[in-house]
Amino acid sequence: MDGITCPSPSRSPSARQDQEGFSDMLNDETITSIADELVEAGRSRTPVKRLTSRYPEMTIEDSYRVQNLWRERHEAAGRRLAGRKIGLTSRAMQAATGITEPDYGIIFDDMVLENASSIEWKQYTHPRVEVELAFVLKEDITGPNATIFDVLRATEYVTPALEILDSRIEMEGRTIVDTISDNAAMGAMVLGGRPVAPDAVDLRWVAAILYKNHVVEETGVAAGVLNHPASGVHWLANKIAPHGDGLKAGEIILAGSFTRPMWVNEGDTVFADYGELGTITCHFA
Repeated sequence: MDGITCPSPSRSPSARQDQEGFSDMLNDETITSIADELVEAGRSRTPVKRLTSRYPEMTIEDSYRVQNLWRERHEAAGRRLAGRKIGLTSRAMQAATGITEPDYGIIFDDMVLENASSIEWKQYTHPRVEVELAFVLKEDITGPNATIFDVLRATEYVTPALEILDSRIEMEGRTIVDTISDNAAMGAMVLGGRPVAPDAVDLRWVAAILYKNHVVEETGVAAGVLNHPASGVHWLANKIAPHGDGLKAGEIILAGSFTRPMWVNEGDTVFADYGELGTITCHFA
């Protein structure tokens, strides 16, 4: 995006060593360089070489430092936070990626699309689509001891959502470090279907059928997300609490996919049927 500048990373090496007990980390200059690359990759739609092939010592903490700096720079350019995404919460997604722990990223307001949107395929790199539930919060959720019951109390409604995955880092051989640095591969999301109160249905048994061009490609049940889709939300609240962060009222939280990612090409139409929770569709023009 035009007008993006680069603030300094918010945490120093000594702070990380003192607070978290790590002795090795990438220096601030390297973190800044990586964030520069990822911003430019977003502009040019040209993925950069896998980070872990160039920085084998890079840690998960380093990757969140990159993501946080990437976020700060885009916010400085005028983008506004709309919520968070949780990734790699289901066995289906972990098997598809070879990564065995959840991650998270942020959602800007311009990433939230309406049902039946026509989406320019070329604005994304290697786009894929996932089936999810989105939690829209009416109250804050703060860790470190948040529970699934806190999530259900704090949720105004749950609604079907499609996540569009994007890639600013080359796909082959990616690790969780690469994915986190790449804002957990968040590209955009499409909201649709029928919003429901969190106690109106058994969220574990919400199912979806995912079609591409009228052909069933994936099916899944929301219990595939950590046994309950709300589990990922309290995991996230607790995960970000040590950094002085929390989930805020009004935010949209994408709880994680319960199908494998589906590749889409220019001209494809995507349709997801959530049964009693309605349908979502979008077209990649």
